[in-house]
Amino acid sequence: MVSVGNTAEGVPAGAGPAVGLLEEVRASLQALTLPLQLPGADRVRREVAAAQAQLQDYVLPRYRSLEAPLLAVVGGSTGAGKSTLVNATAGHPVTRAGAIRPPPRQPILLHHPADRHWFEDQRILPGLARIAGTVRKDLPAAGGQLPGAAPAGEEQAVTSLVLLADAVVPQGVALLDAPDIDSVSDANRKLAAQLLAAADLWLFVTTANRYADAAPWQLLLEAARRNITIAVVLDRVPAGVEEEVRSDLEGMLERQGLGGAPLFVVPESDLDARGMLPPQAVVPLRGWLGSIAEDSARRAAIARRTLSGALGALAGRVEAAAQEVQAQRAAGERLREDAAGASAGAAERTLLATQDGTLLRGEVLARWQDFVGTGEFFRSLESGIGMLRDRIGAFFSGRPAPAATVESAIESGLQAVIVAEAARAAEEADARWRDDPAGRQLLGKEDLSAPSAGLADTVAAEIRAWQSDLLDLIRTEGQDKRFTARMLSFGVNGLGVALMVAVFAATGGLTGLEIGVAGGTAVVSQKVLEAVFGEDAVRRLTRTARQDLDRRTRALLQAGAGRFLSRLEVLDAPETAAVLHGQARALAELAAQTARPGRPGTAGGGA
Repeated sequence: MVSVGNTAEGVPAGAGPAVGLLEEVRASLQALTLPLQLPGADRVRREVAAAQAQLQDYVLPRYRSLEAPLLAVVGGSTGAGKSTLVNATAGHPVTRAGAIRPPPRQPILLHHPADRHWFEDQRILPGLARIAGTVRKDLPAAGGQLPGAAPAGEEQAVTSLVLLADAVVPQGVALLDAPDIDSVSDANRKLAAQLLAAADLWLFVTTANRYADAAPWQLLLEAARRNITIAVVLDRVPAGVEEEVRSDLEGMLERQGLGGAPLFVVPESDLDARGMLPPQAVVPLRGWLGSIAEDSARRAAIARRTLSGALGALAGRVEAAAQEVQAQRAAGERLREDAAGASAGAAERTLLATQDGTLLRGEVLARWQDFVGTGEFFRSLESGIGMLRDRIGAFFSGRPAPAATVESAIESGLQAVIVAEAARAAEEADARWRDDPAGRQLLGKEDLSAPSAGLADTVAAEIRAWQSDLLDLIRTEGQDKRFTARMLSFGVNGLGVALMVAVFAATGGLTGLEIGVAGGTAVVSQKVLEAVFGEDAVRRLTRTARQDLDRRTRALLQAGAGRFLSRLEVLDAPETAAVLHGQARALAELAAQTARPGRPGTAGGGA
């Protein structure tokens, strides 16, 4: 187990292995694609993006520097009075109205001058550039447009963070004024969420008439889930209803697991000429922040508690990502089975056609008859197949006709069967994929219901290669000199044709006269081969030739399925889910250890 106690330099003991784990998690999340648009995939993608951002903005920086000042982010709804509260806490205008240079389009981080080095580098929120601001206490907190400020209503992308040093801020705690969580600007809402995710504690500002709104409670519940230290400021409470409103809000906080959150009530008050609240309105809040700043053990406890909660939330997000990877792999496997199943079915049907005598019909049968003798010879088999032995003898006494026409007929017939089955497989796979939302997404507008162009030529070339290899088998088997004379009398091509016919010579699927004809065809080819090579050799040659044909046929049809299967290469790697599951377990263990008080070396010794 990784130790996370503090060393003398303030870095948690065992930070190397733990930070290594966090870096590995970040790399795993960055590598995720989750390409399929499955139900819930968008939510997981958002969670993965949020996890990466929090790792970068908060978890890694805080884990490396547990003793750094706490960052208290002031957040809330539009018009809740966040900036007015920050000004009141500082005791003079610092935000919104041009009290700093440059103007406050960017979020403002108010800190003690001695804490500046913690924030001026990219330790936290590394995606935001730093701008040094200057406090000007002579400016009002509201109204006016400073030189260089964006015109009213003009939205600009926020790419920087204004650092504002002020000795009135207690050392050890910094305040960050965040955009509205319900801003009309999508960029502002995202920035507010980013800043809150980078906080050690939240100062959540709401008003007497909006504290029950949905938007604030979404973030409050997120704080409860992450175990974040939070204080709630109830602003603009009319006189006479303070206790009623406080009691109602305290009950709501208690029911949602936030009963321990401090609640500060700011009564509705007139602002002075500078737009400032009366100083006494925020005395309790300033006292609370000051007490935290003065107590290093308390600050460390808050940091560890929030860090532990962030690690726990991160573990949940990584586990959700692992489960989504599994769901996407499962969807991909279904699509793989659909495409491969269509291809396998086509291969089985093709091979069945080569075994049931189908290829010995029509043109192939006619060319074979012409090759070994006259058509009348095979027609006589119907009435007198017993004369076959004499016919075999006569067969060897003459010089057989060229075998090329039989080879060509076999090539043409076999090509037609394979191409037809490939077309059927493509149509079937395309239909199955389009019935599946993930398959439709991967196919897009491309139509794969027909075989690829040039398939017929590819099949013909593969059949000719099979025939060539079959002739090589004949030559190899005939190396023995005892067979030379017989081979010469018939020819290598003639024996090859006889072997091809023997491969296709089963009589399944034929009826009536066809059985007799095909059967006679098989007997002739078998006897010819046995006369040259012997019975055992013929069985071996036939088996080898058939296995080679099976292999080539399946490869041709699997290549068609490859047009579909190649689209599954966008899925995350098979091992990704297992890696993420393991990282989620390790993060949960690290979260539990980080939260454990009183361990040796723990900064401050716990809460």
